[in-house]
Amino acid sequence: MDFSNSEKNIRPLSEYVYEGLCKILGTQHQVAMRRDVVDIWNIVQNQSRTNTNEDRLCSGSYGEGFRLQSSDRDIMIWPNHHRVIWDLSKAQHYFTNGYVPILADSSESTPGFTLLWLPIPIAHEMVLSSCFTLNERLYISSSMYILNACSVVNPTSTIHGPCSRSVFQGFEFDNAHCFACDFWPPSAFLWIDRCHSWPKSHVVRGIVRNGCHLVAIGHKLGTYENDEWRISFSFAEQKLVYSMNHCQFLTYGLLKLFLNEVINYEQTEESKLLCSYHMKTAVFWVIQQNKIPHWCPQNLLECFWVCFKLILSWVYEGMCPNFFIPENNMFLTKIHGEAQTLLFLSLYELYQNGVSCLLKCSSLRPYILNALYNPRSFICLDEKTRISEAEFDVELFEEIIFNEPLPPQDLSCFMITMRQINQLTNSPLTKYQVVMLQKCTGVMLQHTAFLLHNMHKKFKLYNDNKDEKNKVIYIFDRISCHMLKLAAKFGCITDKLYLAMNYYRTCRYREALSVIERTKVGLKQPHLMYLFNTDIQIYSEAVGGTSLSTKLGQAVASIILLNKDRVYINELVSEQHCASQAKEGDGLLIPPFILLYMLEFLCFRRVEILSAQLALSNLQILVHCDQGIHIPPELRDISWQILGICQQITGDLQAALYSYQQSPRQYPFHKLHNASKERIQNIMI
Repeated sequence: MDFSNSEKNIRPLSEYVYEGLCKILGTQHQVAMRRDVVDIWNIVQNQSRTNTNEDRLCSGSYGEGFRLQSSDRDIMIWPNHHRVIWDLSKAQHYFTNGYVPILADSSESTPGFTLLWLPIPIAHEMVLSSCFTLNERLYISSSMYILNACSVVNPTSTIHGPCSRSVFQGFEFDNAHCFACDFWPPSAFLWIDRCHSWPKSHVVRGIVRNGCHLVAIGHKLGTYENDEWRISFSFAEQKLVYSMNHCQFLTYGLLKLFLNEVINYEQTEESKLLCSYHMKTAVFWVIQQNKIPHWCPQNLLECFWVCFKLILSWVYEGMCPNFFIPENNMFLTKIHGEAQTLLFLSLYELYQNGVSCLLKCSSLRPYILNALYNPRSFICLDEKTRISEAEFDVELFEEIIFNEPLPPQDLSCFMITMRQINQLTNSPLTKYQVVMLQKCTGVMLQHTAFLLHNMHKKFKLYNDNKDEKNKVIYIFDRISCHMLKLAAKFGCITDKLYLAMNYYRTCRYREALSVIERTKVGLKQPHLMYLFNTDIQIYSEAVGGTSLSTKLGQAVASIILLNKDRVYINELVSEQHCASQAKEGDGLLIPPFILLYMLEFLCFRRVEILSAQLALSNLQILVHCDQGIHIPPELRDISWQILGICQQITGDLQAALYSYQQSPRQYPFHKLHNASKERIQNIMI
C-alpha cells in the first residue's frame, strides 16, 4: 500500500489506523464504560463527603474517557456554600437560601477572565483570608486562594498552575481549586447561537443549565494577573466530548498522541507551546463548523489532517480562539515572536510530509507499518474482534476498584449517600453503572460499620451506666455485623475479610475462621482476577456470559484498604497511623493474602495453637518467596511489617527483628520507618 495522500490510498489506511487507535485509546464500549464509572464516582463522592463543605468533579482527559499514561486525573474542587453571580440582582436569592454570593467583575479583565468581588465580608475562612482591597471593595485573590487551598486541603501538595498537585495511593492528582457559577457567562452567550448542527439542542440546554466554574489563575498579560480568575468550561467540555461519535473521539485522541510523541517529543516543559487543550479546541471548531461531512473510520486520516491544518493556520496567525469565548486568544501569552516562528516552521515541515508524518508517532507506527507491509482487502471493524469479554472485564473491574469513593465522614454523610444511591437505583442505569453502584454500596457499608465500632468505643469511655452501655454495644455490634455481611455480598471475594476482621475484633474467632476459609477457597480458584490479571481462557470458561455482579462476587480479588480514620484491628494501629502521614496514601493498603494469613494466625492462636503455627509458616513463606504474584512490589513494606508483628506475638523476637529491619528496606510506599523503629525498640528493651 502506497503511503501517499491520494484519497484512494488514504481511505483503506484510515481503517487500519482506526483499528490501531481502538486498541490504544479504547473501543467505543470501553470508553463508554469508563465514563459511566466516573459519572457514578462524581455523584457518590460528593454525597459521602457532605460535611467537608465542598463539591468535586473528575475532569480532564481521565474524565473524558482517555487512559493514556499522560491522561491527567484532574479533580475540580469548589466550596458548595459559595456561588459566583454575573448580576448583583441575583444576590438576594442566594442570601435567602444560605449561600454566599460572589460577584464577577470583568470590567477590567481580558475576555475569559474576571475579578471576584465579595459584596459582603461573610464567607468561609479560607476565602476571607484570600481577600485584598481594591477601590474600597473586597476581592478574592486567585494566587492567595490557591496558596491557602494547598496548605489547608493537603499540606504535602505542590502548586501546579491553578491546581494543587498531590499523590494518593501512588497516583498523581491535580486538584483545581475554583468557585461554581450556576449561570452561563454573558461573554459566552454567542456560543449558544452558534450551536445549529452540533452539539444537539438537549446537550446545549444541559451545558447552559449547569453554568461554569471560575478557576484560580489570572491572565499573564492582565492588569491583575495574580488576582484574576479564569472562566472554566470543564463541565461543558466533558459533555461535548461525550457527545462526539467514536471517530471524532479517536481523532481527538490521535491529535493528543501526535502532540506528545511528535510535536512535543523531547521538549522541556517550558518549551512546550502547544497543549492538549489546543487539540481539543481544534476538534470542537472543526466539528461545529461542519468542515467534515462524514466522521467515520474510512475518513479518520482526513479528519486528523483537517484539524492539523487548522492548528497550523492558528500558529501562523498567532490566534487560537477559545471555543466558548472566541475573543479569548489562547496563544496571546505564549505563542508569539520568535517562538511562534520556530513552532510554525516545525509544524510546516510535518505538513509537507503529508499524513506520512504519523510514522513519527511511536505508538501508532507499528499499526501503520503492518498496514503497509501486510495489506488486507477487508478489515472487520466489529468491536468484539478487538477485545475479548475477559479483557474487557479486567479493565472494567480495575476502573471500579480504582474509583472507589472515599469513606463517609460520619453517619449523616452515610445516610445522605445511601439515599442518593437508592434514588440512582430507581433511575435508568447502564450495566456498568449498576455494578459500580453495587461496589460503592459495599464500600460505604464497610467503612460505616467500623465507624460505628469507633463510636461505641467512645460511648463506653464516657458512659458509666453498665446496662445502658451493654445494650448500646450490642445494638451497634448487630448493625455493624449486618452491614459487613451485606458488603460481602455486594463486593468482591476479598471484601469478606472486613467481616473476618470484625469477628476477630469482637472475639468471635470461630466465625472469623469460617469466613477466612470461605475467602481462601475463593482466592484459590484458577479463574481468579487479582491485580487485574487473570487466565483469559479459564476465566472465560468459568464465568463468561454471567452477570457482572456474579463475576465481581465470584472471580475478583482486590487490595484491602484500612482507612486512616478507622480502627480495624488493634495490631495494626501503629502502621495505620504511619501510613496516614505518608504522602502517597490515605490509609494502609494490604495484599489480601497477607491479611488472610495474619487473621488466620491471630484467630487460631485463641483456639488451636498448631494451626496458628501453620498459618504463620504460610505467611512467612509467602513474604520470603513471593515474586510479585501475590504481593505487589510497592506493598512489600507492610507485608514484612505484618510478618514481624505475628512473629513478635509468638515470642520469636529474633525473626521479628529481622522482619522489622526488612520493612524499611523495601519501596517506602507507606513510609513505615517510624513504626518499624518503634517495634524494634520494644524488642530491644
